[in-house]
Amino acid sequence: MKALTQALLKFRDERNWAQFHTLRNLIVSLNLEAAELLELTQWKNDAEIEELRHNATAHEALSDECADVLLYLLLVAERAGIDLEAAAHAKLLKNAAKYPVEKSYGSRRKYTRLDCTEE
Repeated sequence: MKALTQALLKFRDERNWAQFHTLRNLIVSLNLEAAELLELTQWKNDAEIEELRHNATAHEALSDECADVLLYLLLVAERAGIDLEAAAHAKLLKNAAKYPVEKSYGSRRKYTRLDCTEE
């Protein structure tokens, strides 16, 4: 991730784009890219969405949008001083505490409802 972030920052700096990369602008751009990823699934059922990975053109579009989301996330993290890898590991530990296997296995319930008997 560090090497990718460095390559991304080099790309940005060669174009003098850091001036536009306020934390707010980066977060907005991240969400716009996530919306473009979501747009690929608009009006499709689950089976059609699964087929995206088997269609070369659709797969490339899906890959491009995923990459855009990742690249903006890296820029957000860099700007905010977040070690994404450490944050992801910490979040996994928090989620493991919220969703213990014995209560959450096979359940779609939110952690606040794991003890409820009704769906």
